[in-house]
Amino acid sequence: MLKEFVQEKHCVFYDSASDWKDAIHKACEPIIADGTVEPEYADEIVRCVEKYGPYIILIPGVAMPHSTEGGALVHKTCISFMKLAKPVSFDDQDPEKYADLFFTIASENAEKHLEEMQQLAALLTDDAVVEDLHKVTSEADLEALGEKYNL
Repeated sequence: MLKEFVQEKHCVFYDSASDWKDAIHKACEPIIADGTVEPEYADEIVRCVEKYGPYIILIPGVAMPHSTEGGALVHKTCISFMKLAKPVSFDDQDPEKYADLFFTIASENAEKHLEEMQQLAALLTDDAVVEDLHKVTSEADLEALGEKYNL
């Protein structure tokens, strides 16, 4: 999976984002650039977070931007990866609602959406992998991590 992010050009690295909305837009850039999703997909995710709260935070430090309501804006199923050097907060009142790792999911339908989420959940259950992901700063680091864990 990690190697695919690099091969598909579905990974980006930034020092920072101005806020969580900017982070979501940055996280969607690779899949907007290759036509996987329409540019409005990022806006749809932001709208859903505003509506439902920071549901995209899986664990402290890790976000999974996605929207089942934006299916018409998705042309292909995929996951992309973004690493921020400086995390963003999704809720100033809750110190655990922050992220520097973003795994953006785009799914053509609900069944594929669930499959993508399960695949990602399996990756994130390994604490060592998550710890190492927080340290990556480049595509080369991500590829090396993929080799290390055979991901």
